[in-house]
Amino acid sequence: MASCCQGHLYRARVRQLLPEPAEIDPGAAHAHASRPAPADRPWVLLNMVASIDGATAVDGVSGGLGGPADQAVFGAIRAAVDVILVAAGTARAESYGPPRTSESRQADRLARGQRAKPRMALVTRSLDLDATTSLFTEATEAPLIFTTDDAPPDRLHSFDGLAEVVSMGQHGVDLRRALSHLHAEGARTVLVEGGPSLNGQLTEAGLVDEVNLSLSPLLVGGDSARMVHSEQAAPLPMALAHLWEQDGLLFARYCRG
Repeated sequence: MASCCQGHLYRARVRQLLPEPAEIDPGAAHAHASRPAPADRPWVLLNMVASIDGATAVDGVSGGLGGPADQAVFGAIRAAVDVILVAAGTARAESYGPPRTSESRQADRLARGQRAKPRMALVTRSLDLDATTSLFTEATEAPLIFTTDDAPPDRLHSFDGLAEVVSMGQHGVDLRRALSHLHAEGARTVLVEGGPSLNGQLTEAGLVDEVNLSLSPLLVGGDSARMVHSEQAAPLPMALAHLWEQDGLLFARYCRG
């Protein structure tokens, strides 16, 4: 998911079904949700949109699955976290740019003791990212790039002055180390926006604390990947924290049981 909620959606409300019926402001709800960070890393939350048959993309991107209500909830979750973590492949496919955080949300974040905008962080072994895109050239804070010791040396210099590149392993990015690095930098919440392989690595390592799933009322078919893909199953019990509905979409928040 890469599109950002526009300012006029900031105060959009949704209908809460559980734990009790109510009208909810997604921005306020996510800003004040309990997310107790572990002692050595930030609280990690996944956010994905999927069709009712489990597709996470249509023609390679997620935009066709959502709508205004999904954008509002997506923007509310982004506005609540310290760091947005995404795999390079997802950043390329979804044409990621820097977070477009409204002035109202920036003021709310500053009042909560956060940076005005969440910081972007990317995971890539190959450094196969275009340093000329807005993700880097228009960022108010240089994105973090987590890569490996054997990343192509000629690619490293492409990001001089545009990103902070940090090695987190020899042949693959050690995600636990990356999260510890973010924790040391002061991050208490990290939002992971995929793709499925990154979600799967975090799940296998037991590093997921929360899942936000937007369920779109579409039957898609095709061969789209599930929201979590990993080499082996790693069941992690989760408890339903809330269930919202708007325009036929369901918004479920699950937290570690």
